[in-house]
Amino acid sequence: MAEERHKNVLFAVMTPLGFRVRVTKAYWRIITEIKHPVMRGREEDVKETLRSPTEIRVSKKDPHVYLFYKPERLRRWVCVVAKRLNGEGFLITTYPTDAIKEGRRVWPR
Repeated sequence: MAEERHKNVLFAVMTPLGFRVRVTKAYWRIITEIKHPVMRGREEDVKETLRSPTEIRVSKKDPHVYLFYKPERLRRWVCVVAKRLNGEGFLITTYPTDAIKEGRRVWPR
């Protein structure tokens, strides 16, 4: 079962916070076909944002949710939202944004 689950992983990236964030092929389709079609084909941007963000914040609503930011152009960022549970991280969503959310900054310290 676990082996089957790993076959469906589109990518998994280690973050500067020391945990890996993964996304399955099926969930990436939901993000890019339903939630945020603008992110279609931007897997490398998402991986790079997780791997080397400019800033990471903790969600104000959920202390297990992290928002990773990396600039893509002037006053525009790629935001990658991931949740960490039991040491494992998974992608919640990703989108371009013109504002960094208010949550507490945890990286860089």
